Formats: sequence, C-alpha cells, structure tokens
Amino acid sequence: MSLAGTRWGLALAILVAAFCVTSATPGLAQTATPDASGEGAESSSPKKDVLTIPIILAREKIDKPLPLSLLDLPPADDGIAGAQLGLKDNNTTGAFVNQEFILDVVEDADPDKLIKDVLAKVEGGAQLIMADVGPDTLVKLADTVAGKDVLIINYGAADDRLREEDCRPQVMHTAPTRAMIADALAQYLVWKKWRRWFLVLGPKKEDKLFADALRRAAKRFGAKIVEERTFTYETGNRRADGGFEQVQQQIPTFTQEAPDYDVLVVADEGNLFGDYLPYRTWDARPVAGTAGLVATSWHPAIEVWGGTQFQNRFKRMANRSMRPLDYNAWMAARIIGEAATRKSSGSYKDLAPFIKSADFELAAFKGVRLTLRDWNGQLRQPVPIVSPKLLVSVSPQPGFLHQFTVLDTLGVDKPETKCAAFTQ
Repeated sequence: MSLAGTRWGLALAILVAAFCVTSATPGLAQTATPDASGEGAESSSPKKDVLTIPIILAREKIDKPLPLSLLDLPPADDGIAGAQLGLKDNNTTGAFVNQEFILDVVEDADPDKLIKDVLAKVEGGAQLIMADVGPDTLVKLADTVAGKDVLIINYGAADDRLREEDCRPQVMHTAPTRAMIADALAQYLVWKKWRRWFLVLGPKKEDKLFADALRRAAKRFGAKIVEERTFTYETGNRRADGGFEQVQQQIPTFTQEAPDYDVLVVADEGNLFGDYLPYRTWDARPVAGTAGLVATSWHPAIEVWGGTQFQNRFKRMANRSMRPLDYNAWMAARIIGEAATRKSSGSYKDLAPFIKSADFELAAFKGVRLTLRDWNGQLRQPVPIVSPKLLVSVSPQPGFLHQFTVLDTLGVDKPETKCAAFTQ
C-alpha cells in the first residue's frame, strides 16, 4: 500500500472510533447542543448579567498657541486615546468578572456648557468622571456636583491649588503637580551637583506658577537661583524664512552676563520660546525645566518595567506614540477599573471609599505600586527625567529620604498641606 493510502486509512479509523465513543456515551451530543424542548440545557451554566459601568470623560477645548516644533503638535485625541486604552484594559479583566466599561466623551469650549452637559449625564445616573479641564472649570464642576454620588479624577490640570486650598473631597488627581515635577527635576540637578541655577521664565500665568514651584524646589533641596530673567521677545512669524536667524541673535544676547551658573532652568509651559534656549545660550551650559532636560509623567522612549509592551499596545491602538496626557488618562481609567474589579461594583458608594483607602494600589509601569495621598487625593508616582529621545533618570533620586515613602519627597507633603476637605 502506498504512503497516501496508509494515511487515508488511519484517518478513517480515527473517525470511526470517534463516532463509536460518541454513540456509546449517553447524553454527550445532547449536552453540546440542547434540543428545542430545552432538555440537556441544565448542563450549560447560564451567563450572568453583565454590569455596565459608564465613565464620563469631560474635556474642555482650550485654544493654545502652536508649539515651536511641528513634532510637538498635539493630536486631536490627546488624552482620549489614553482613556480608550484604559477602558480596553478594564474590559479585558471585565470579561472575566461580568463587567463592561463604556466611555462617554463630553467636550466643549464653553466651560458652562460643558458643566451643564456633564450634569445632565450625572442626573441620568453617571457617577464616574474623568476630567481634562482648566483649573477654574474643575473647581466649578466639583462644586456643581457636590453632595451627589460623583467621583471626579483630574488627569489634565497640574495646578497645586487644586490639591491644596481649592481641593475638593470628591476629586482625585493622576496628573502630577507642578511641585512634583519641579521637585523631581531639582533632585536630579542636585544629585548631579548642578546647584547654581539661572532661571528664565515666560510672561504667562502658567510660567510664573512653574517658576514658583522651581523656587520652592531649589530652597527645599539646597540649590541656589543666582538670577532670574523674564523672556518677553515676540518672534513674529517664526516659521518664515530667516526667522531662526533673529532668534539666534536674540538668545545669546538675552543670556549674556549672567552670574556663574551650572544649569539654565526654563519655565515656559506654553512652549513659546523654551526650545530656542538649548545650544544658543551665551555660556555653554545645559538647559532643563520645560525644555532640554524635562521631568514628566511619561515619555515615548520608556522601556523599563514592561514599558515596551505597554507602548506597543498603545501604538497598535492609536497609531502614534503615547504622550503624558494619554498616560495620565490611562491611569485615571485604570483606577476606576481596578477598584471596580476589587469591589465587584460600579457604584460610587463602593468605589470612592476604597480608592481613598490605604488598601488601594495601582500597577502603572513605573516599577512600584502607586497609591493616593489621603490628605489631598493626589496619586503618588515616580517621575521620569527625560531628554527629547531618551529616559535619563527617574526621581526620587538616591539619598532623598522620607519617614514613610520616598515618593512623598515629590510635591506637597502631609505636614505642609493646606487641604482641609479630606480631613472632614
């Protein structure tokens, strides 16, 4: 007999044996496919009802100047894509525990209209809100839903006052504060023994707030600001031919005759001039702050602690790299998902107390479990120090100690807090 004939004979024998086993085992075929009368259905476990957990994403559209570099143009779904990945991760676990998370994006340029639309969702039963709104809008939103079973997670606003004098008990925060960012950068600069700083800040309110955080960090960690200068030069059409030549002449002149310093620290949150400073200063010095060496919640080059797998999943979903706002939104969504899984609930009354408790922790690709500060609702987290293309370091730095957790060396610590809402 040929080899082909042998194979066909073996296959036929296997089919005959399978038929005999099925015929000889009463109820086997019926268990797999119950008949119309329902007999045999008792051996199939009924599917439990799926708990649907809606999450509202409130997004305030704020017009911002174009960044200096075309590489820094924010995508239209900045933050939203991170939230979508968080929902996707939540639903991966939810498939095993009969939970389904849905994201409802509400956005508007008018803060009053935005709050009105979010309130309508709350009146319809929504209890969980992720917010990327301005600081004043966040306070107003929190006050509008005060007394209702609503939890808000701020992932967009870095203002320290939202965790301090303007804190609200129903608002948690995944976005690191300016104080946390400044402290993370200061620790690295001091660890490098770059203790003499030349501070250059922009004229905008946000620039001044970050400059305040840098002054506080310098005093806290033993650095010295040898001089401050405010940059107010308007470049006009900076993308016109020859525009870079004006900047090339302006920056050396602006930074000339500064006292001896180790590093130029820039506060330019609007990214209007800071990227002009590296390689153009009068003295050959490194640049840090909002340009050059930067402290941030996330960076597309992070590979450690499972970061590569995390980055790749985001790229497959969003077709781009993950930005810090995406990461903050992902953490906000995962806080809700983690709490819902642990408590087997989507109710505010179950989730909010657990999220605020010492038992809650979040795995977030940063090498340690993250927890929330019980005095102001801020998520503790390590802060990467990055160059444009690489991870340089991660703060807290070695040697900066704390009696409870070194993560509390970043930002406002419990003895310093002005937040009273979480102690009531």
